[in-house]
Amino acid sequence: MRRTTTLLTAACLLAVAAAGCSKSDGDKASDCAAALTARTGGDSADKPTVSEAKKRVAALDKTLADMVRSGYESVANDAFDALDKKSKAGGKGRPGACKPLAEDDYTALLAAKAIDGLGWTSKDGQFDKLKMVESLGG
Repeated sequence: MRRTTTLLTAACLLAVAAAGCSKSDGDKASDCAAALTARTGGDSADKPTVSEAKKRVAALDKTLADMVRSGYESVANDAFDALDKKSKAGGKGRPGACKPLAEDDYTALLAAKAIDGLGWTSKDGQFDKLKMVESLGG
């Protein structure tokens, strides 16, 4: 009887552990984005996938590089500083919901959520350079 109880308990624990690990990568990213909302001040409905977050960050990077090449280095620096400050505003620790993500995926989501928190995204969640420039007083 005791052996049966032990086996049932072990089976239940494995089932619970497996259920906790069964989230898709998209669900993990969505959970992380939701956890980052309070930190970044972004829209709670903004839950980019890792791929979408990386595209948003790449669009910002390209815009900043273009600004530097065009002689607007100080505006690019202001944008970078604003993003850095927004990313760090809610603390430095990684939220528990973000722990399953790889470091570069987490960093992309944090930056993407900070971009949204700064109001630099369009209605469809894409980086909007005009909104960025307007927010910086340009």
